Amino acid sequence: MTLDNGTTTSHGPTAGAARNPGYAGTLAAACAAVFVAQVANALPVSLNGLFQEDLQTRGSQLTWITAAFMIAVVCFEFTFGVLGDLFGRRRLVMAGTALVVAGSTVAALAPTVQVLWVGAALNGLGAGAMFPGSLTSITAVTRTAKERASSVALWSGFLSAGAAVSPLIGGMFAKIGSWRGSFWVLVVLAVVSMALTALLATESKAPEGRRLDVPGQITFAIGLILVLYGAVEGPESGWTTLPVMLAFALGGVFLAGFVLVELGADSPIFDLKLFRNRAFTVSSVVAVIGMLAFLGACFSTSMWLGPVQHQDPIRVAVPFLLLQGPAFVLIPLVSRLLHKVAPGWLLTSGFALMAAGSLLFTGLDVTDTSLIPFLLPSALIGIGFALTVSSVTAVALNSVPPQLAGMASATTNMLRDLGFALGPVVVGAVALSGAGSAFAESLAGTRLPVAHAQAAAEIGREGGPIAVNSLPEGVPGSAAHDLALQALGSGFSTAYLVCGIAAAVAALLTAFGMIGIRARGGSAEADSLDAVTSGRASDRQPAAR
Repeated sequence: MTLDNGTTTSHGPTAGAARNPGYAGTLAAACAAVFVAQVANALPVSLNGLFQEDLQTRGSQLTWITAAFMIAVVCFEFTFGVLGDLFGRRRLVMAGTALVVAGSTVAALAPTVQVLWVGAALNGLGAGAMFPGSLTSITAVTRTAKERASSVALWSGFLSAGAAVSPLIGGMFAKIGSWRGSFWVLVVLAVVSMALTALLATESKAPEGRRLDVPGQITFAIGLILVLYGAVEGPESGWTTLPVMLAFALGGVFLAGFVLVELGADSPIFDLKLFRNRAFTVSSVVAVIGMLAFLGACFSTSMWLGPVQHQDPIRVAVPFLLLQGPAFVLIPLVSRLLHKVAPGWLLTSGFALMAAGSLLFTGLDVTDTSLIPFLLPSALIGIGFALTVSSVTAVALNSVPPQLAGMASATTNMLRDLGFALGPVVVGAVALSGAGSAFAESLAGTRLPVAHAQAAAEIGREGGPIAVNSLPEGVPGSAAHDLALQALGSGFSTAYLVCGIAAAVAALLTAFGMIGIRARGGSAEADSLDAVTSGRASDRQPAAR
């Protein structure tokens, strides 16, 4: 998930000329809500190995656990922002928290991985409501820009803290009980957060000029889900199978329809005119590519240590302290740097660090279970992420006229989350496709006993090398364990390479794409965009996270 300091205040009496008496309570409730939402997001990363063992999942089925959450967030976060403005941010946060309670309960009781997907999707819907609702509730009770910046920084800190400690929570409670206990802990945290919101938070709305874009929401959600379905299922079902090809074709049609709908909408959820601005376009593109690289590396690490090496969940959680922790620890430093260094340079530096860390990961030995080789690459990626996650919003906001800041912030945030959703899907497809091909080639040339080779081939066709890698010793096909392990190592090394290339491309696009672009106020592109869109966009600044 993301950090976003580019928020806008509500207009009207809810903003207030003086600090709302409920400021402290609203801030406390918002921080608790975003912490819980982010715990729900990051909880599965240390549990993928246990999911695979207990539910006998294939590789693509593990990908769907993470993807189901992020797809729900990406598809509906704009609409949730509008709903919060129309009906109240406190109500939105409480509804989102209730969805997390329901989703975590479903996940804790899930008898199959398919039910676990439902729980993850419900959690994603809940988090998608809690993120914009909690942040805009803060902006509604702050009085000055300095006060708002401090409040958002604290909110961002709790978001980062949730990402950093969630794998530890999952690993610790899974170790003393089962992975299901981790979701029961999340249920308790969500109930506590709901109570804090009900008791402490102040209600706020900003309904003026806010309308739902139902056609845009429907076409975007269906199109994105279909395309991602094809990308997830392609490696194991086959890229030329009818369901996969239909998913890509229909998904493309719906996404094309979404573009047409948005071009003619009076109140679009995604204002395409913003992309007439080169700086905004560059920041948007690198937001998708760079965040794909980050979450792709996180997902690959989770899979490498979990279903591939079958390491203890607590050990799986250790690298994530370095991957996610710097975004929390370095908040004061990054805030100061944003005032002293051009955000474009911070973006370039951050993406370069992420590229270096991902490329170092390609040298891992799949037979080495030590965590030491993970430390430096994880730290580089984590520091790079800390530098980029706020900077991308700063670049977007500095490139547009002030009245479009809300729309720019919300759009950049959605694109960033789209990158997060694509990360596991893309690297999962690359890794599992590569591992499947490598395993088939190795098995064809092996001298294993015929019975084991035939059993391994059949299991590999059904569940991929990840299923063969998990066979108990002595059962038919288990003799091919080492072949499956090496194939998976090769596949996920390629996935890390893809993440490194994506981060490097983002760094280069930022470095060269920003040449000649001045900050807002002197930007010819911003002035041009202002002339085109100011009359239509000034009354519709969606809530941004």
